[in-house]
Amino acid sequence: MRGVVWLVLIACAGILMYLILKKHLGIGWFVVFGAHMALAAIALYVINYSGWITQVYIPINPVTMGAVTILGLPGIALLLALKIILFGQAV
Repeated sequence: MRGVVWLVLIACAGILMYLILKKHLGIGWFVVFGAHMALAAIALYVINYSGWITQVYIPINPVTMGAVTILGLPGIALLLALKIILFGQAV
């Protein structure tokens, strides 16, 4: 089962690289995406440790960083809303 997961991962990565190179997006796309990921991590860190929103902790992991990277500030609002709705934490 583990081998199948690795095979799917490698196949998806290969297809993604093919599409990126086919559209001539180049390395600039990776730089912009990396900058957005870094800013997402910084935003989550600031939310967690600044004390602006008390009693709420959003873990910094690939899923939360991906949501904030793709959605931006609405992604942070989405994560906060999900945390409050699913886990019943009052803000």
